[in-house]
Amino acid sequence: MRIVVAEDLYLLRDGMIRLLEAYGHQVVATATTGPETLDALLTWRPDVSVVDVRMPPTQSDEGLKAALAARRELPGLPVLILSQHVEQLYARELLADGAGGIGYFLKESVFDADQFIDALERVAGGGSAMDPAVITRLLSSGTSNRRLAKLTEREHSVLTLMAEGLSNQAIGRRLFLSDSAIGKYTTSLFGKLGITDDDDSNRRVLAVLAYLNTP
Repeated sequence: MRIVVAEDLYLLRDGMIRLLEAYGHQVVATATTGPETLDALLTWRPDVSVVDVRMPPTQSDEGLKAALAARRELPGLPVLILSQHVEQLYARELLADGAGGIGYFLKESVFDADQFIDALERVAGGGSAMDPAVITRLLSSGTSNRRLAKLTEREHSVLTLMAEGLSNQAIGRRLFLSDSAIGKYTTSLFGKLGITDDDDSNRRVLAVLAYLNTP
């Protein structure tokens, strides 16, 4: 894969480059500021990019803004966002356009090489990849809404894994259930969440947004 890495911390940026190259991928450009990130994404149109949320010049959400701006210009441009902490708003903003090709990971998860590369490949393929730690922390916050409260324990488990970006087949392997059983659970939870779109990929994004939009 052709990859852009946007990270202002030298050690983390260099470490990611070495990791990606060790897995046979090509880092075509790097960036250390928000404006550089936007320019690199639009110029190179990479197969996937890794972008830090907080970057110069403001050290606020420059990286996230650059990624969102690039995706407005190039809908579906695959981006995996890195964050130091769990920010529910960031995850919602990334998924809001429903175009896929989006990931949201904590920086600490980069050190799990296989998990990180697997997430990158899912995002590059147009899917989504949410850090399991993000999902766990959102769950532990105790948030809920009426629609989510309608889900059974098993449906909630399926939605949690769906939020990570796993396919039905991968969810089935994780929960030791058949593909047909997972299909029934996903159909049921879509109905309970009021999601009727015929595009299954879009329905999955809408379901995850419902999950993340808990107040």
